[in-house]
Amino acid sequence: MTEPVRIPALSDNYIWLLPYAPGVAAVIDPAVADPVLERARALGLRITHILNTHWHPDHVGGNAAIKAATGCTVVGPAREAARIPGLDVAVDDGERVRLGDTQADVLFVGAHTAGHIAYHLPAEGLLFPGDTLFAMGCGRLFEGSADDMFAALGRLKALPAETLVCCAHEYTLSNARFAITVEPDNPALLARLRAVEAARAEARPTVPFRLAEELETNPFVRAESVAELGARRSAKDAF
Repeated sequence: MTEPVRIPALSDNYIWLLPYAPGVAAVIDPAVADPVLERARALGLRITHILNTHWHPDHVGGNAAIKAATGCTVVGPAREAARIPGLDVAVDDGERVRLGDTQADVLFVGAHTAGHIAYHLPAEGLLFPGDTLFAMGCGRLFEGSADDMFAALGRLKALPAETLVCCAHEYTLSNARFAITVEPDNPALLARLRAVEAARAEARPTVPFRLAEELETNPFVRAESVAELGARRSAKDAF
């Protein structure tokens, strides 16, 4: 497998093209279709699968056109099956998606939406968490509770620290600026804030990132209780 290919879309989305074997690839959370199809053509890749993490339109908006163009298989969360366009295979916690010789483990992380899932590729050290985990952030609680997010992040932060996290949005600068208000004396966080500010000033992406960084700098991952996470999420919503 080669490195996941990051495809910017809309204002701040990242779509991921995952070449898992020679000449073939899966797409994770396609907000739109055209840039995905263009990049796949440019790289000589045939799209065989779409993997959706949740139902929000900026994650499934490209499903129908990509499926029509490629005949690919759409995989998505069973608990949101009715809301995933073109769904062929519904999956839930503990199931596995096979991509050639590659295995993606399905983790239920409902909080941002009630049926949200993440895809973890243990052999490749990759995590596609959708809108559950961001660099120094987490998803808004649209359909779930602080309890749900605390449980979801608990599952994700238990993965190997070297895991490469391919989240779905470029929210890092805003997240970092909030995080430093929570832990102003955290030297790792201050250093990361400065690095992110420099990167974004040059329009460089800050995603993907290692899970180890979140263990040191993410105020939601580092929250020690549901109440603490809930308070931080409410504060971030108003930030």
